[in-house]
Amino acid sequence: MSIKDEIFESILNGDAKSVERLVPQALQEGISAESLLKETLIPAMNEVGARFEAGDYYVPEMLISARAMKAGLGILHPLLVAQDVKPAGKIVIGTVKGDLHDIGKNLVAIMMEGAGFQVIDLGADVTPEKFIQAVRENKADLVGLSALLTTTMPQMMVAIDQIKAAGLYDQVKVIIGGAPVTQAYADQIGAHGFAPDASAAATLALRLIA
Repeated sequence: MSIKDEIFESILNGDAKSVERLVPQALQEGISAESLLKETLIPAMNEVGARFEAGDYYVPEMLISARAMKAGLGILHPLLVAQDVKPAGKIVIGTVKGDLHDIGKNLVAIMMEGAGFQVIDLGADVTPEKFIQAVRENKADLVGLSALLTTTMPQMMVAIDQIKAAGLYDQVKVIIGGAPVTQAYADQIGAHGFAPDASAAATLALRLIA
């Protein structure tokens, strides 16, 4: 088994300690940071996402695999920046105003990183103004709005309306998600996409910027 295969398997198994040991070893063997990212870390998280969608993995497995992937990404990140490796895209993500739930949003952020995106995570209880400011400052390609409460869902529409008013709607793709959110609601409020879970969100994001 090659060292790349070992890293791949370690991410699938959620073995962060092995990833932390193997990634520097792979770099010492002359494998580039970009190659490790694009040929090992991202495919490993794609496989985790596929297993989640197939019902073979659940949220706990997905989280420990994501933690292992982040351990590898943490080592590679400074090297990727130095090599000027471009991310797949930039996404600003947050839970909307009035909603303090962030577990689902955090999982989406991790899967987006696993898909090669640069993630600007604004946290929870985020105002439309903060989303707009972050889009402008980071020249983001996507905005991810999360809500877990039916009472905070209308804030998604407020945010999208303000993104339109700011003249940014044609520059960024808005995707929404959260337990009470549906495709019908996404269509109703003018979101560019809806994802039922974190894995689907990453797939959708890649499709929207393709």
